[in-house]
Amino acid sequence: MSLNRRLKIGIVAGEASGDVLGAGLIKSLKQLHPNCDVVGVGGDHLLEQGVKSLIDINELSVMGLVEVLKHLPRLLAIRKQILAYFLANPPDVFVGVDAPDFNLPLAKILKAKGIKTVHYVSPTVWAWRESRIHKIAKATNLVLGIFPFEQAIYEQYQVPYQYVGHTLADEIALDVDQDAARQSFDLSPQEHVLAILPGSRRKEISVMLPVFLQTASLYQGHKSPLKVIIPAANRARYEQIEQILDELKPDFSVVLTREPARQVMIAANGVLLTSGTASLEAMLCKRPMVVAYKMSALTYKIMQRLYKPKYFSLPNIMANYALVPELLQEEVNAANLCQHLLSQVEGNQDVLLQAYKEQHLRLKQDADSQAAQAVLALINNEPTKQ
Repeated sequence: MSLNRRLKIGIVAGEASGDVLGAGLIKSLKQLHPNCDVVGVGGDHLLEQGVKSLIDINELSVMGLVEVLKHLPRLLAIRKQILAYFLANPPDVFVGVDAPDFNLPLAKILKAKGIKTVHYVSPTVWAWRESRIHKIAKATNLVLGIFPFEQAIYEQYQVPYQYVGHTLADEIALDVDQDAARQSFDLSPQEHVLAILPGSRRKEISVMLPVFLQTASLYQGHKSPLKVIIPAANRARYEQIEQILDELKPDFSVVLTREPARQVMIAANGVLLTSGTASLEAMLCKRPMVVAYKMSALTYKIMQRLYKPKYFSLPNIMANYALVPELLQEEVNAANLCQHLLSQVEGNQDVLLQAYKEQHLRLKQDADSQAAQAVLALINNEPTKQ
């Protein structure tokens, strides 16, 4: 394919983690083929790569099975709007980044119209609703996977799949520089720093942040002087967190920042976070952590019946054992969280660090470049790399 040919790339990232993955893909894609236009849905990171976003990414950031139903009419209207745009302006390839319940139906229609489609980040067919893989096959020409344990199920169903690793594992050093990170926040050696990451969605933050702040209040009785640093995923979440802090008035030092979450975590002595990609990033940052999650009672009952793995946090799923504490539903209370956090921070850091590095190396595969090459190969009708 001539580099002079202008490529049209469609991309939809549904939340903050997908925005990061999508941005890495587009950056590498433009390095390989500078002459391209990218349109779809993205956050700050994709916007920095010159992506024209059709709607605000926050419109798609909805958590939970039951919660999604409440917003379904709006989500369907947004998807109809995006579909209409791509049908009127067909891209050379459409890339859906995560958000499978939103992106796969969109991709299915586009594929049926002759548009090549890629889904970046495998839906959790290995965890629940394995039958979805048939819908994935109908909706996509290629799935790009970020975890090594996914490949077997795609081979079983003969669905085109390529493991590319995770962009975060490429970006974050195997040996992180905590001193430099602490200096960037003007932290003294005496200050004990707790990083709190309450999530990237509005509902997550409203549920998780208050109990995390209660935990920090208990924690400062053991680790003083304590400084809590909370990185906000975007401006909307910054304003939400700021409002909660104003309402709850915590009795310890808090810094709310738009600095990257990884910089905050590297600087910290320990991390308290909501389950999601943040737990993977904390592992790559080599920090002691406690992972927690709460969902609606109805969503929890449904997931109890459907969810297959023993663990729900990414570090534990990767390791296939309880590498880090993970607390769910009624387990998520200040006393419990504080106890586990102390155990992690005061435990054997050499053993933890070695386990983290082993998982880091598994994920370090030059993901952005591999993903970009796979997309271009699909456009050029070249065989998928296995």
